[in-house]
Amino acid sequence: MPNNGRMTGTYEVASLRKHWMQVPAGDAAALAKAERATGVDFAAAGDRVWEGDTFVYLPIAINVRSGTTVRRERLVFALGDDVLVTLQPEVPFPPFDKALARLRRLPHLAQSAHGVMYALLYALNEAQERVIDYASDALEAMSDEITLATDGYDDRGREIGVGNMQDTIARMNSAEEIVSRSQESQLLLARAARHLRAEAEGRTPALAPLIDVLIDDINGVKEHASYEHDKVRYLQQSIMTSLDVKQNQIVKVFTIITAVFLPPTLIATFYGMNFTNMPELTWKHGFLVTTLLTFVAALIPLWYIRRRGWLR
Repeated sequence: MPNNGRMTGTYEVASLRKHWMQVPAGDAAALAKAERATGVDFAAAGDRVWEGDTFVYLPIAINVRSGTTVRRERLVFALGDDVLVTLQPEVPFPPFDKALARLRRLPHLAQSAHGVMYALLYALNEAQERVIDYASDALEAMSDEITLATDGYDDRGREIGVGNMQDTIARMNSAEEIVSRSQESQLLLARAARHLRAEAEGRTPALAPLIDVLIDDINGVKEHASYEHDKVRYLQQSIMTSLDVKQNQIVKVFTIITAVFLPPTLIATFYGMNFTNMPELTWKHGFLVTTLLTFVAALIPLWYIRRRGWLR
């Protein structure tokens, strides 16, 4: 397509630049330029929702996936009557690619700051849903390991202990952290969308239905995140319960062994004492009697334990 003052697509570059200014968070010169051009003051807003004379400042924190890495990024939207200024980690910001695609499909959005912000929030919501899907896929990939942990044995019939599951538990905790942060992100996106809805009410009323749908979509992704969070917590609880049961079984085995061998040990200790007079030493069958007594002393606690069902 020709590039005579127009972006690749159907909306004008000049119109988009008029209504949207991107500022890299680490670029002091770009920030100062934006302040001179628009009067935006991110320092005064800080990391909070704040309404000034000309801008409404809306901070947002989102998860951004890059390959197998998910990082946390913070942005601030400064929404004015005619211009939207975004303080973002970098320019270009990859999650906004979806917004540009939507602006190409709906070019009238680029004609107002509110339309541009709608497209950006739409893109961020889509990015969050992909992150949640990534966490869900990671949990599904661990399903075989989780099944082995709950069964208690690996594919070679050996019992699984805590050491065997440390890597799985660590990856599951990482997935839980991603989902938990995604829930927080959806709350921030929903808050920004509601503010956008209020600001657009009297200025771009045609945008209101799209924002309403966006709010529903954001809440839908939030519900998805809540479902995944409940699932990962259930799987964590299942694994920990299984491992706790195995630990209790090990302790029970050692307890039974101790109970069985304690009476014979007591008898052996008694006869190991160095007394001057021990009549049993002169008995013809003293050794046999002592051996049988030791054997019976071991069987009695074993019989009692078996009768109470503690061997199961």
